[in-house]
Amino acid sequence: MEKPGKTLRTCDNGHQYYKSSDCPVCPICEQERKPDTGFMSGLSAPARRALENNGITSAGDLARFSKTEILKFHGMGPGSIPKLEEALKKEGLSFR
Repeated sequence: MEKPGKTLRTCDNGHQYYKSSDCPVCPICEQERKPDTGFMSGLSAPARRALENNGITSAGDLARFSKTEILKFHGMGPGSIPKLEEALKKEGLSFR
């Protein structure tokens, strides 16, 4: 069934999904990649990708950056900052 304004796409893993934007990310693959635990588990997919694309995979990596630097990453929004601050606090860390 075709959806108005959306096109049917198939990702490299064979998942079919509808999307209205040019974004090439498969929502099914993103859901499967979402971690169950750790500081990235509470973040949105764009925020997780923003951190990963900038080499941040641990709270220690995150602590090397300031909030201002993090917010400049494509895909990172201000709503993620409190979640990141809480994750850092649990590790005894803070933003630079």
